[in-house]
Formats: sequence, C-alpha cells, structure tokens
Amino acid sequence: MSERTEGGGAFAGSVGSTRAALLDACAALLALVGLCDAIYLTVEHLNGTTLQCSITHGCAEVLGSRYATVGGLPLAAFGAAAYFTAFSLATLAAFGYASARRLLTVLVALMFLFSLWLLYLQAFVLHAFCQYCLLSASVTTLLLVVVLVQRFAARRV
Repeated sequence: MSERTEGGGAFAGSVGSTRAALLDACAALLALVGLCDAIYLTVEHLNGTTLQCSITHGCAEVLGSRYATVGGLPLAAFGAAAYFTAFSLATLAAFGYASARRLLTVLVALMFLFSLWLLYLQAFVLHAFCQYCLLSASVTTLLLVVVLVQRFAARRV
C-alpha cells in the first residue's frame, strides 16, 4: 500500500486532510472498542464460560446457540479479526494511505451487512438479545457512519 494522498499524507496541513485524519482516527478508536468486545467474547467462549447479561436477558441463549460458532470457532473470533483489520486500515488511512481508506469502506460495509443478519437472527430466530452482540452491532453501525461521512466529505473537497 504505497499510494498516499496528495500533499504528503493526512497531516499535510490542509483542513480537508486534517478532517480526514480525525475521522480515520475516530474509526480506529471505534474498531478498538469492537475488538475488545470481540476478544472478550472469544476468550469467554474458549474458556467455556456462560455469559449472563446485565442489561438484556438473552446472552446465554444467543452465545450458546448454534449460530455462535462456525466450524468449531466462536463467531466472535471472526469479529475480532474483522475489527483488527478495520483498526489497521483506519490507522493506515489516518496516515494518508488512500487505498487503505477504500478497503476500510468495503470491509465496514460487509461488517454492517453481517451485523444486520445477526440482529435478524437474534430478533426473529432466537427471540433473545445479547448485550455484547448489540454493542458490536452499534460499533459497526457507528463505523459505517464515520466511513460514509469520510467518503462524502472527501467528494466535497
């Protein structure tokens, strides 16, 4: 990824590039929140811990369902990989790598669509909601908003 934005990167001094870097940093921080959530769920799953919700009343049902694993691996592990990749791409984008920003947009859009699928499963198949899963869906939605604001702001400049 050697393609950097014009002007020497995101911190070249223009208002547009500074705004872009701040949005990328915001995306990186959101991805870190999602990564922490996903790592926590992965570790708890691998330890065999049954998580109880303190806000909602469905964590055990959701995290113990057949939808919580893929090929024997906790679904949260895939989420952790996605959030780590999003964090890495957002960090690279903050330093002016335009191709990282484009890849981040695609990744976050896919993450958002998958989150919608998981919300559907919780609401209409499992009839239970997991607060950790809802946090992840919220973080992914906020990531999508930041990425879209970034894309539209870049077109205006």
